[in-house]
Amino acid sequence: MAEEVKFFGFWVSPFSRRVDIALKLKGVDFKYHEEVLSDKSTSLIKYNPIHKKVPVLVHDEKPLAESLVIVEYIDETWQNCPILPKDPYERAHARFWARFIDEKF
Repeated sequence: MAEEVKFFGFWVSPFSRRVDIALKLKGVDFKYHEEVLSDKSTSLIKYNPIHKKVPVLVHDEKPLAESLVIVEYIDETWQNCPILPKDPYERAHARFWARFIDEKF
């Protein structure tokens, strides 16, 4: 049985775009669910009951929220075509800049 991957996002969200790009870089088959943020789906609320926001990745019915956490999970789960550098210092440096961009923009 194939793994089921669902991605809940909003087309204009840079955080959703980050996850979308990571999934496509890795060649992961997924089902995309576009959310209407003024009328959130029951599925989004079910999978992210604390924040009730996108993006959310659901892999085999196990949900994850927060774009940087999701991208790291994607990178570690699907080993082909690494997104983050292998070197721990370089990986930490990449995480620093990703968080910097999140906080400043």
